[in-house]
Amino acid sequence: MPSYRRAFVPGGTYFFTIVTEGRARIFDHPLARIFLRGAINECQMRWPFQIDAIVLLPDHLHTIWSLPSGDSAYSRRLGWIKKEFTKKWLMSGGAEQITTISQGRNRRRGVWQRRFWEHVVSDESELERIGDYIHYNPVKHGYVSCPSAWPFSSFARWVRLGAYPPDWGCSSLGLLDFEDLSDVISE
Repeated sequence: MPSYRRAFVPGGTYFFTIVTEGRARIFDHPLARIFLRGAINECQMRWPFQIDAIVLLPDHLHTIWSLPSGDSAYSRRLGWIKKEFTKKWLMSGGAEQITTISQGRNRRRGVWQRRFWEHVVSDESELERIGDYIHYNPVKHGYVSCPSAWPFSSFARWVRLGAYPPDWGCSSLGLLDFEDLSDVISE
């Protein structure tokens, strides 16, 4: 069995990728987006953290979080968000993927992949590059031709703050190259 090691940096900034079980397109459903937003907001009230960037696609999300000084408990937060979302999603009649006997023994449901991927953001330059990757992700996957056209993203907030021009990342301007992030990106 593989040994998974997590990086825990108190007060750190982390990049996460969280994927639905079987890449099910759960977040095509408006109710799923509402439940996820509610779970994240409630989690932030229980255990504060800042969302620096986020994009929600039909089957996964990418996000950057900054935790409070001295706090490295991101696993608690992510686990809680996944659990609370799953309860509400299934109670509303939302679909889940077929689970194995082993998953059932471990009380897992067919909504989220068991694990998530995390990376500690090392500096401002990396934070900007990962933020660009997150905001460009809907274009990369072919959902839109410009990040500004994807409504489930923090891109508009960063445009308002002056970090991006509104037409940044539009495919008519050429595809962006994220090869230099291959060590920190997981789809």
